[in-house]
Amino acid sequence: MPPPTITVHGTKLSGHTHRVELLLGMLGLGYRFSAAPAAVRTSPEFRALNLLGQIPVLEDGDLILPDSNAILVYLAKRYDAGGTWLPEEPVAAARVQRWLSIAAGEVMHGPATARMITRWALQADLAQAHEIAARLFRFMDDHLAARAWLAAGTPTIADLACYSYVSAAPEGGIPLAPYPAIQAWLERVEALPYFKPMPVS
Repeated sequence: MPPPTITVHGTKLSGHTHRVELLLGMLGLGYRFSAAPAAVRTSPEFRALNLLGQIPVLEDGDLILPDSNAILVYLAKRYDAGGTWLPEEPVAAARVQRWLSIAAGEVMHGPATARMITRWALQADLAQAHEIAARLFRFMDDHLAARAWLAAGTPTIADLACYSYVSAAPEGGIPLAPYPAIQAWLERVEALPYFKPMPVS
């Protein structure tokens, strides 16, 4: 078997990296993982991949692509022959995009930021992160009470984009017990073929 042409630069504790690894696994794509901790991300070699110094970065042949949500879109368009992870139908596609925006907005500034403050002493407002997470989780719980998946009748990249940091919310001091529909959704994601958990240490 030839070696994989895809390389993922990231860290195992990054939810942004994890969402990319989830889709790669579910698409059955082999890849090489290249660890990119903070010290690596300041190097000229890494800045040549992403001048912003952020993870993850995907290399696929000659393509170099930063940004986890952009990577999810690329992988779904390039490798998902069935088109289920990113639907073509206009309304479903728009709903996926809405949740990608939420993943980059409320999910990032709520549970993801709370986790970074708690685990790695990020200098940010923990109370504000908890407030954002509470608003988001109330909305998500109501939304998921009537449906199995965030954007369509089947799992999409919207679910993977939101999963990692929502599932890790307790690491930021945000309990999931008040949100039964979110908990049921997390269990559905975790039951998908080739699911892999994000490490806790």
